[in-house]
Amino acid sequence: MENKQLLIDLTKLTSGERDEMMKLGILADGNQLTDYVYPAVHRERPPIEKFAVHAPQVINEAYDYKKPSSFTRALRLEFGGFKILLISGTASVNEEGKAEHIGDFRAQTWRTYVNITNLLKAEGMTWHDVVRTTNYLRDIERDYEDFNKIRTSFFRWMNLDPLPASTGIQARLCWETLLVEIETYAVCKIS
Repeated sequence: MENKQLLIDLTKLTSGERDEMMKLGILADGNQLTDYVYPAVHRERPPIEKFAVHAPQVINEAYDYKKPSSFTRALRLEFGGFKILLISGTASVNEEGKAEHIGDFRAQTWRTYVNITNLLKAEGMTWHDVVRTTNYLRDIERDYEDFNKIRTSFFRWMNLDPLPASTGIQARLCWETLLVEIETYAVCKIS
């Protein structure tokens, strides 16, 4: 196995990193990667099937960034006649992987709704299938009133009843330019 598969410099590991990576079976003595290849599928029990969801017309894949980010935009899971869509934290990012509307909180919120709407649409779902959102705001005290006005207006326009369960959190987001990020869960029957 070649070092280029890892994004970390094995010559700069702390002793704690080295110990924990050895416990995981990644490293052998001397900071060498082990030959072990972790199986992609459990042999003793099949895993829940997971399907990556894409909406490249509005938002790119996180792994395609200049500095790759290790997550899928959304995953579809299927359980006994239902499909569940888990949409990762989504922000005002365009199809080229660049932040949109820098400094404009309200426009970023609307673009975030555009991106989530298109991820839902990619699976034949709508906001009526959304059961939960987690909303991350860089400055919740400054922006929550505007966020809630936009969210309430959007949900009213969509005629959502009941509304999704929701949590608002102040958080430092992955890029300084992003002011809002929304994580979404949707469920519907498989047709």
